[in-house]
Parts: sequence; C-alpha cells; structure tokens
Amino acid sequence: MTARGTRQGLDAEDLDVEEALALVKDGNGTARPPGGHSPAPRGGGDGTPPSSSPSSPARSPETGHRAGAAEHRHRATSWPEARTIAARAARSGAARPAPVSVTLGDALGLVLAAPLTALTDLPSFDTSAMDGWAVAGPGPWHVREEGVLAGSSAPAPLADGEAVRIATGARIPPDTTAVLRSEHGRTDDNGRLHPTREMQHGQDIRPRGQECRSGDQLLRAGAVVTPAVLGLAAAAGYDTLAAVPRPRVEVFVLGDELLTEGRPHDGLIRDALGPMLPPWLRSLGAEVTAVRRLGDDAKALYKAITASAADLIVTTGGTASGPVDHVHPTLRRLDAELLVDGVKVRPGHPMLLARLQENQHLVGLPGNPLAAVSGLLTLAEPLLRALAARPAPESYALPLRQSVHGHPHDTRLIPVVLRGDHAVPLHYNGPAMLRGIAAADALAVVPPGGARAGQETELLDLPWATAGIDACFT
Repeated sequence: MTARGTRQGLDAEDLDVEEALALVKDGNGTARPPGGHSPAPRGGGDGTPPSSSPSSPARSPETGHRAGAAEHRHRATSWPEARTIAARAARSGAARPAPVSVTLGDALGLVLAAPLTALTDLPSFDTSAMDGWAVAGPGPWHVREEGVLAGSSAPAPLADGEAVRIATGARIPPDTTAVLRSEHGRTDDNGRLHPTREMQHGQDIRPRGQECRSGDQLLRAGAVVTPAVLGLAAAAGYDTLAAVPRPRVEVFVLGDELLTEGRPHDGLIRDALGPMLPPWLRSLGAEVTAVRRLGDDAKALYKAITASAADLIVTTGGTASGPVDHVHPTLRRLDAELLVDGVKVRPGHPMLLARLQENQHLVGLPGNPLAAVSGLLTLAEPLLRALAARPAPESYALPLRQSVHGHPHDTRLIPVVLRGDHAVPLHYNGPAMLRGIAAADALAVVPPGGARAGQETELLDLPWATAGIDACFT
C-alpha cells in the first residue's frame, strides 16, 4: 500500500527527503532529488520554516503546508523516546489485561502471571534411570521371572542377592541398592546375573524429589511459556496456567485507492498492509480479532473506533494532514490523549500513539509499507510487549559492511541481512518499498548523520529471522 501525495502530505515529504538526503548525492555531498534538480527549500536545519523578508510574497497554501509540516517535525518525538513512551503507556494496572487461566494447549507464547510452583515431588517416587535390572546387595544375583514396567503398581521388595528386570521410568522396588544397565550385565549358564563393570550404591536410580520438592518455585512470574515450560508444568502436575492474555488488536485499513485482489489498475493499488500486519502483530504476541477496510470515511472510522473492545487499535494511513486524512480529526473528536504525534525517524515519521481510554490505545501507522513497518516496530512492538508483560529483548549491535547515509536530525531504519559478524545494508529501502525488508534479517538503527562502514550499529531482529516462520506465527 503506497500513499498518495495529497492524502499523505508528510509521507510524501518523507519520500522526497529520504531520496534527496540518503539515496542521491552529488560530488560535493549536496543532496539532489531524482532528476538532478535542486530541492525546494523546506525550512531551516532545525526543522523551522525559512525566514521571510518584507519583500517576500504572501505565503501560498503550499508554503503554508510546508510551514505546518516543519512545525510537525519540530515537535516530533525522538525515536528512542517514542519507544519508551509506548512501553510506559501499557505498564499501568488499568492498561494491562487481567490474568486468565488457560489450558496447557493454549498457553504457548504467553507470560506466566504467577510463579510456577511444584505441585508434587519430581520425581514423585524413586525411579529407574535406565533399562536393566534392579539389584539388591552384591552380585551375582538370582533374577526374578517377572519384570517391573513403567506405570505398573508397586513392586514387591527385593531380597539380598535378588534382581528383577526393570524399564526406564519404572518404580524402584523397596530395598534396591542400584540399577545395573542392560549393557553392563550378563547371565551365566545357571541364569545368575553378573556385573561386567564396577557398580556404585544408588547407581542409575533417580531418587524421589531429585529435581524438586512439592512447593518449590520452578519459574518466576513473567517467564515466557515455551514448549519446555509446558513440559515442566505438566510434569509438575498442572492442567492450566495463570497467564497474561494476548493483547487484543483490531486493524483498520484506510484508503479508497486500495484493492484486495488482482493487479493494480486505473489508479488503484493493492493493499499490502492488510495481509502483512495481522501475522506480524501475532508474531509480537497479539491476538488479532479483526481486520476491517474502512476506506477514506471519517464517520466509519469514528464508529469503528468507538465500537472496538480491543486493547490496541492499529490504523494504516491517514496520519498526515491531507484532505482525507481523518485520524487526527477523529482523535480530537474522541478527546483522545496524543502521547506521540510524529517521530524523528525515517521512514515513518508521521506515526502516532494515542490513549483512547485508560485500557485502550491506538497506533496510527503511515500508509507507505516500509514506513508502516517502522511505525509497527517503533510504537506497536513496545506497547504490545508491555501489555503482554514480555521481557524486552537484549539489545545488540554489529558493524556495518558498507556506510549508510543518514538524515541530518532523524534516526533511519534500514533493512539489513546478517553475514557472519557484519550487517549488510539492503537496497530498496524507500518508504513505499517492501522488497528490501522482505529479504532482511533485521533493521539497522542508523543514528542521525549516518553510519560509516565498520561502525557498530544497533539492530532490531525481525521475528521470523530468529524464531523461524512456524515458531513465530503459530
């Protein structure tokens, strides 16, 4: 989904500035737009409009729009601060969903809302760690005819000099001194069992409570439920877990120009965000309850927002100041609190975060696809992570294989692939492009001014690059 210049005023500037400053450079470093023409003045380096003189002509609607755009950039939030605000917005008790009880089959990927405490000793009885024989006293041993299998009732005690066949996990007979592994024993012509290796008392017996005792804390609240956690919970006697539920998210796709199938034609374009955002949001731990296409309809947007019971509403497009950009006017009508109104990041600076109610937020993404991804990772990811009580990922950095042009004042997010101990920047990283991110492993966080080759740069992993597609989206 790309944005029209009339409907995404700041998005259009985003594209112009990024192409001018990052993609096309002349010999002395002066930025040129595609085609070689000098860019029209957009204001001072600090984001303020150009100064006027008494002889300057009256300000046209176009220059008035540019002044408004410059003012918007001036009050925009820095990229690190925007992520902090988004995470903090969801940390209040009212914002975070109440814990729920879920079955083990539904708990994968959730966060424990209470400590996992053992409901039994593990193991709950002395068990055999190996297939072999349970023996009593020193050998050789007379072997009983019947064996002991896992899950069988309590076996009879062993007499000194007696042995019995036993399976891994089976209950140890009383008075057993050790388990002799199958490969470490032989029988003679009289049917008596002899060890082929020296044995120790208690060998290959898992004593009751070896792993934990009933009441021991196995995991703290806040642990992410992984497949291994599910196994531990089941072993410890759990059928359900107290967990933080997945935040509920509704996606509202805005724009009359969007097609849901077929090839672009007659000024209409395919909606790229409708198919992309729901699985990406699920990879961030959300439950996507609905994806609705509303077009450019202010009344429909107002009605959809007021009717939503989601913890987070995500809108696409309409966040700038064009004639059919309805997100800001709708938020004013709702008396919403704007927590972030523009971010100093390229692409995606006209993103926003608003608090609709104490327990409901809205993230407005720009309409251009890569700009929307930037907004998703800048605002939605920290908010969802906090709502789901998930721990923040460890930050890390790698040196860049090539230099990356930067914006003078804004952070840039650039798709990269990871090759050994370096990050390789990818082409096709304009606001309307998805070709670069489709091949990427991560996004490099390029500071204002750019980054030189070899400079260590913070990376944001893409969920599927670390967990795999199946683990990420199921």
